[in-house]
Amino acid sequence: MADYAQYHALGQGEVIDPNDPNRTSQPSAQQFQPPIAPSPYQQQASPYGAPQYLGGQQAPPPMTGSPAPAPGYGYAPPQAQAPPGQAPPSQDATLAAQLGGMNLGDGHGTARRKKKDRHAYHTVEPTGSSQAFNGMPPQGTSATQFLDSVPGGPGFGGQFGSPQGTPQMQSQSQFSAPVNPAFGPGPVAGTPGVGEGLGTASVSTSGPKGVSPDDMPSVPASRDAIQQYYLKNVYPTFERHVPPPSTVSFVAYDQGNSSPKYTRLTLNNIPTTQDALQATGLSLGLLLQPLAPLQAGEAEIPVLDFGEAGPPRCRRCRAYMNPFMMFRSGGNKFVCNLCAYPNDTPPEYFSATNPQGVRVDRDTRPELHRGTVEFVVPKEYWTREPVGLRWLFLIDVTQESYNKGYVEAFCEGIRVALYGGEDQELDENGEPKRRIPEGAKVGFVTYDKDIHFYNVNPALDQAQMMIMPDLEDPFVPLSEGLFVDPYESKDVITSLLTRLPDMFSTIKNPEPALLAALNSALAALEATGGKVVASCSALPTWGPGRLFMRDNGNHPGGEIDKKLYTTEHPAWKKVAEKMAASGVGADFFLAAPSGGYLDIATIGHVSSTTGGETFYYPNFIAARDSRKLSLEISHAVTRETGFQALMKVRCSNGLQVSGYHGNFIQHTFGADLEIGVIDADKAMGVSFSYDGKLDPKLDAHFQSALLYTTASGERRVRCSNVIASVTETSKESGAREQGIRECLKFVDQDAVIGMLAKEASTKLATTSSNLKDIRHWLSEKAIDVLACYRKHAAQQHPPGQLVMPERLKEYCMYLLGLLKCRALKGGVENSDRRVHEMRMLRSMGALELSLYLYPRMIPIHNLAPEEGFADPETGHLKMPPAIRTSFSRVEPGGVYLVDNGQQCLLWFHSQTSPNLISDLFGEDKDSLKSLDPYTSALPLLETHLNAQVRNIIEFLRTMRGSKGLTIQLARQGIDGAEFDFARMLVEDRNNEAQSYVDWLVHIHKGVQLELSGQRKKEGEEHTAASLSNFAGLRPAYW
Repeated sequence: MADYAQYHALGQGEVIDPNDPNRTSQPSAQQFQPPIAPSPYQQQASPYGAPQYLGGQQAPPPMTGSPAPAPGYGYAPPQAQAPPGQAPPSQDATLAAQLGGMNLGDGHGTARRKKKDRHAYHTVEPTGSSQAFNGMPPQGTSATQFLDSVPGGPGFGGQFGSPQGTPQMQSQSQFSAPVNPAFGPGPVAGTPGVGEGLGTASVSTSGPKGVSPDDMPSVPASRDAIQQYYLKNVYPTFERHVPPPSTVSFVAYDQGNSSPKYTRLTLNNIPTTQDALQATGLSLGLLLQPLAPLQAGEAEIPVLDFGEAGPPRCRRCRAYMNPFMMFRSGGNKFVCNLCAYPNDTPPEYFSATNPQGVRVDRDTRPELHRGTVEFVVPKEYWTREPVGLRWLFLIDVTQESYNKGYVEAFCEGIRVALYGGEDQELDENGEPKRRIPEGAKVGFVTYDKDIHFYNVNPALDQAQMMIMPDLEDPFVPLSEGLFVDPYESKDVITSLLTRLPDMFSTIKNPEPALLAALNSALAALEATGGKVVASCSALPTWGPGRLFMRDNGNHPGGEIDKKLYTTEHPAWKKVAEKMAASGVGADFFLAAPSGGYLDIATIGHVSSTTGGETFYYPNFIAARDSRKLSLEISHAVTRETGFQALMKVRCSNGLQVSGYHGNFIQHTFGADLEIGVIDADKAMGVSFSYDGKLDPKLDAHFQSALLYTTASGERRVRCSNVIASVTETSKESGAREQGIRECLKFVDQDAVIGMLAKEASTKLATTSSNLKDIRHWLSEKAIDVLACYRKHAAQQHPPGQLVMPERLKEYCMYLLGLLKCRALKGGVENSDRRVHEMRMLRSMGALELSLYLYPRMIPIHNLAPEEGFADPETGHLKMPPAIRTSFSRVEPGGVYLVDNGQQCLLWFHSQTSPNLISDLFGEDKDSLKSLDPYTSALPLLETHLNAQVRNIIEFLRTMRGSKGLTIQLARQGIDGAEFDFARMLVEDRNNEAQSYVDWLVHIHKGVQLELSGQRKKEGEEHTAASLSNFAGLRPAYW
């Protein structure tokens, strides 16, 4: 049998583990200074094509001549010390201080065991090491020498060392490596969260004074401290196997393991058996965001075309060629890393191997050294001839839409999305830059009681309307001119969008026939696939599929009828299934009439089933919300979008997929996921169970494959590959505990929370569980993890302390945020809001979910003069530290920016200084009551504070998901948005749930009961085994 670890670094003889604590010195030649990565805006271009930087733009420079506040000129009472919750300086011994007095230890007296060969090696450094970052070049080395910008470069075995950064791996490797790779195993002193993970965090819940809020783990302090590190360093995906938090802006260096922006495993060190996994209290899951946007400075995903032969694949399990497949017999055979099947190498793919078994062309083949690649696929993978994406805008022109200004705002949003606003980007020829790719086309349909199609052929002087009156059996009255290139027909389309609101100003039909309009849209797109972007501002009560008021607002105890979580209307279910099967998806922009009922459970079923998204405006006011609507339409149209998609996840022998969580259709368990459309913001969860015992001498591999058609009309497969090491967890004395501790050192907190959120939403929608059951289940999950950790890995701590794994120290806070969100909270909540956010949980990526559960709260009344401007050393915006989301942190006279990724509030204390108000909004504004309550953006002023806050808002705009960022004023005692502000203070007692302090005390009591054997646990509704119904399982051809 072949040696399946040949892809690891080539070791020469016995080399001592550089991370062994008994090792007292390192060769001087290996001690590099950590590099300072250039600003992402200055990175060189990728040879695969100019990167389309989706991560955001550089903050504007400071306003010339804008003075900083003079000494003594303040907006709030003087500050005697740093704001509470602010991250302290990054020094070796300050992690405990950062966590507010928490006791940090190293778990056990962890004498390091030498890891066995054939592992995916994880770097774990002693805290306080002064060694440089593994695999990093010395100071002054060009960043493009270690970023993924040169496919034919030195690769893993080049100038900067081997892929995993361990000389212990002594077997033959597919990656070329020098005999003595240069390593600097430790991180820079004081780089929090990079090399740590050996310790525990503890909070004392006993004592005369109880728990102090300052003793609890701080989410904002943790985020800010780690962000400072990644402003100057890249994240190498193979050497640092625990990814940065999702809220941290970082540049990933793909070393063969997929970037965490695409894939996140809950456990990057997996136990060998299901029993050992249960002993950790965690589940094994994979969070996928296949089309996640790149950040400036990251290399483009390589696109590979193997012609009519198609990409090389395993003949047994159909896995795609990846960096972890090994070549044998001089390159004539390759061994699958997932199923261990030896395949004959196709003649056209053959390449000789060197004496170490490495293909001589490895450096020129991205599929052999990149974790995420795209394959152009031949006709065998097509369901129909691929064409560019067809966008069909479905515009509600009913009376309600006209009266509230929604139709005008929606048309303006479409115009900006297609052609840009006043600040539109220009290409190299000075022409307006295309906002949708070549090959994509657009069409327009309006509807009220009738359905109106528009011929926007560029040969016409103005658009022609054709009315389709047959709602029962809709058809498309146009053969040509419905779908056109938006740039060829720019004049016709611009004229149509300008005239549409006035065209229906006198008609004003009150009832929309939405389902009939969707059936018409499906008829127009059925042959090609595409995407519908629809507006709706009233309950669709006309025509087939008419809806009725199902929610009477009577929800005893906050529980709503389970029937309100989904639709029971067969016509809506049928159109959703047809759309998904035809490769059509739908985005809905819903504006409730004065906050009234829209039956989002039914309308949103179409978008959630087809992979689309619902944008909901519960109380749309044109003066305030038009800008947000325009931003969100633009983002929906310009983000990377694919359609006619199928999804498959494969894993190593010994593991099996036990469930998927997200917005898609899966007809039978084990079948491919059918997704009408998929975009850059959509994520899904995949849970795994064991069907055998894993071999601790081998690694665990996971591969996701997304077959889709790009917006430009090319059929591709996007492959992402992830690897995790396997740790022996035998039942021998001490070995089990040691194995569990090893596993918990490499937990990804964002992935754990993301999987729990998606599972909770799925349970609520598909099982008999009610809200109370789901909340109880989540509480039990929190207790399970901490009790298991205490039982197996932290027995030496006093019983009065709640002990948490270092990698999960904010786990309880995020779970509390999940319990307080509108989808799951107790108390009375509008059913439309609840169902909307429940579905949102299933499709959120890690970044969007993290902000949603714990918002950023930034004080802007005490900004330092340099904050909000570019750092002259790094070129990055210098952000002020965030503070805890608690009213106890609010200062009299303070002003706070609070952003949860869905809504951004600018909250003013009632005693806010008039000088501050004038600096933000202009000299004519000197009191809170003088401000326009419908303000959605700051004016452009020549004041220092105004420039600072605008730059901060621009940065926040780049670090969020699909929702547009506009500010909404929340003035204390004046605006209703103050209730939303209070809801975002998740550390306080609100949303029918406990405060952070009380929650930790509750969790600790549950842990103590578990340890004493007195905890009563309710039986699980179903086990992993019962979930695994293998009907219809077969390897997917694609």
